[in-house]
Order: sequence, then structure tokens, then C-alpha cells
Amino acid sequence: MNMENLKWDSQGLIPAIVQDATTKEVLTLAYMNRTSLEKSIETRETWFYSRSRQELWHKGATSGNTQKIVEMKLDCDRDAIVLLVQPAGPACHTGAISCFSERILEEE
Repeated sequence: MNMENLKWDSQGLIPAIVQDATTKEVLTLAYMNRTSLEKSIETRETWFYSRSRQELWHKGATSGNTQKIVEMKLDCDRDAIVLLVQPAGPACHTGAISCFSERILEEE
């Protein structure tokens, strides 16, 4: 993959949607910079860039809840990435399986 062809935002970041490879449940939305994307490809585990802390972070480095990457895909505009992972524990810092657990609209 040529990283020059990706559409990074003005801060050099690209959104990364993380899904469970088995259930397809969306686990989290995070951001990657060039370094975290390279590390993710190299290690086959998720690395992200924390916008609030302004630093690279390896998912599970302190919690042990790592995410093994099974597949990575780009969207057609090359401005977002989907990572299919095998999670080793919850994705959310709250302890929830997914960061997307608060419902705002449900089927009637």
C-alpha cells in the first residue's frame, strides 16, 4: 500500500473503524497517523494516535486487551480504514465490549 495515496486530514490523521472479525460488531472508532498505521501493518496489532494525548498508543499495552488484525480495508475515497480484528478483551476503556453501546434510536 502506498501511503502517499491515502487522504490524511489536515492533522495527518485518518479515521480507523475497528470491527470484530467474527461478529462484525463495530468496536471503536480511532485515528491513525502514518506511524501508527505502519506499526499496525508491521505487528498485526492495532496502534492508534491519541488526539487528546497527542501520542502513539498500542491498544492493550496497559490493559492486555489487544486486537490482532485479521484484515484491513480502505474505503473507495481512501480517507478511512476498516480493521477487522480478533479482540483479546473489551475494546472500550469503560470495560464494555464495544465503545458503541449507548442507543439513541432503535427499530420500532
